[in-house]
Amino acid sequence: MEKSIQHPIHTHAEERHLSANEGKFKLPAWLKQLGHIKIGAIPLPLYVLMAIIVFAAAALGHLPNDMIGGLATIMVMGVLLSELGFKLPLLKHIGGPAILSLMVPSFLVFWHVLNPPVIDSVHTLMKTSNFLYLYISCLVAGSITGMNRKTLIHGFIRIFIPMIAGTLAAVAAGLAVAIMFGYSAYHAFFYIIVPIIAGGVGEGILPLSIAFSQILGGESASYVAQMIPAAVIGNVFAIIGAGVLKKMADKNSAITGNGVLVREKYGQTMSGSVYDGLKPDFALMGAGLLFACGLFITGHLLSPFVGIPGPILMIFGAAILKVTNLLPKSIEQGAYQLYKFVSGTLTWPIMVGLGILYIPLGDVAAILSIPYILVCASVIMAMIVSGYVVGKWVRMYPVEAAIVTGCRGGLGGTGDVAILSASGRMELMPFAQISTRIGGALTVVIATLLLSMWGG
Repeated sequence: MEKSIQHPIHTHAEERHLSANEGKFKLPAWLKQLGHIKIGAIPLPLYVLMAIIVFAAAALGHLPNDMIGGLATIMVMGVLLSELGFKLPLLKHIGGPAILSLMVPSFLVFWHVLNPPVIDSVHTLMKTSNFLYLYISCLVAGSITGMNRKTLIHGFIRIFIPMIAGTLAAVAAGLAVAIMFGYSAYHAFFYIIVPIIAGGVGEGILPLSIAFSQILGGESASYVAQMIPAAVIGNVFAIIGAGVLKKMADKNSAITGNGVLVREKYGQTMSGSVYDGLKPDFALMGAGLLFACGLFITGHLLSPFVGIPGPILMIFGAAILKVTNLLPKSIEQGAYQLYKFVSGTLTWPIMVGLGILYIPLGDVAAILSIPYILVCASVIMAMIVSGYVVGKWVRMYPVEAAIVTGCRGGLGGTGDVAILSASGRMELMPFAQISTRIGGALTVVIATLLLSMWGG
């Protein structure tokens, strides 16, 4: 008797599952393994594909010269460079993501590796479309309105103490080191120290160059070329200093508020945002975006009438709304959650854009020397150390006070972003902006008055 052939018995559900998978494409094992490797949050094969598409479009002259092309470029580079910065030995302890994201694109421009379509698209995004200020507006609006009200009040009052102390220490240290290396006090003060603490290129060096040309004669562009190297080198040292401070804070929790600037009396900690534990509300985030844009436009509108820079008016406007409780809590929540999203996703790409457009390595290389670098380093070190000591004295957390004071050595708002991202404390942006912009504006005014009295 023949044996009957046994067939596997499947349920209807199993049959449907099998038939659905019959024609399904299966990835090779090696590709699946590569998929486990992530560049940021993106699987490696997908990241490589997107990078090839973006740079192939640039090479063929088809990269869109608009926000899409610019954003794709800085995102592709920012994701990779920040990932390397977080993982490379030594660099990961001194602000590696910010340093790589800022400096590598600058070298690529200097070496003519990036072709004109790439640079043009980034220029359109960052300058023509003013994407940088949209980013900063979201950070300022959300970080202020989402802040603990008591922290905000005490922080704004006290930040001027380490800011002034840091400025005086920077001038004294910079002059001492410069004179030791044979620089004249005049040259060291006006062409090295002042450019570092003037508040950036647009807000500091450009107004200074115009003032210098009117007082001393000559073209303002020649003064820009003399001052920018100090500002760039100072910014790099400020980023490194922020990374070192972060490392110190990781080892000693007593010296840091983890982004909170001010202590309460008797050593108690002021709490962070009340919105941290809430589920993201995307509709409210849209309202927060409108609020951030409205704040920026208000500052821009009022600036010509009151003689105060628009970004400073924006900061004060947000602070007044927070202190007086005039803003609905729902808008505060939306602005704060938008700030968390923007700071978490766009910081490193923004660094790439800044490196491509704002770091002229040709000017830096022409004037570079070891004594010059040491003078710049002494200015930044003096600010950070004085901020740490004085901040502790006025009941601030030393690490946060030192970071905010160190922002005086950054390239304006762009430098603040780089320094705070290296320290992992983007919530300090309002205080950093006050330190940089108000301190920078005062520096420009005082330096101009001193130059007119001192002469050439």
